[in-house]
Amino acid sequence: MATSSVDRTAVAAVKEHLLSGKPITRLEALVLYGCSNLPEVVYELRREKFPVEGTKKVPYATAMVRINEHAVLKPPPNLPIRDILLTEYKLKR
Repeated sequence: MATSSVDRTAVAAVKEHLLSGKPITRLEALVLYGCSNLPEVVYELRREKFPVEGTKKVPYATAMVRINEHAVLKPPPNLPIRDILLTEYKLKR
């Protein structure tokens, strides 16, 4: 299956985000960049020998705060945003 230019743009944006030293979760990749498969991007970066780590779990609320620096994300009122954990990916220093 061919990759569309939108997919390539989203992947490039996520790579740029990580290469700038900022962490990212799957939620941020989707909302901010339209990248629906962050683990695939991480896999490709690792194949390219980039030292990506992804073992830290952060609350949904943490990702939401970072997203809200650039966009507006308002979860449902009864969503337990402090209990839902997301994997955070970043480059090792």
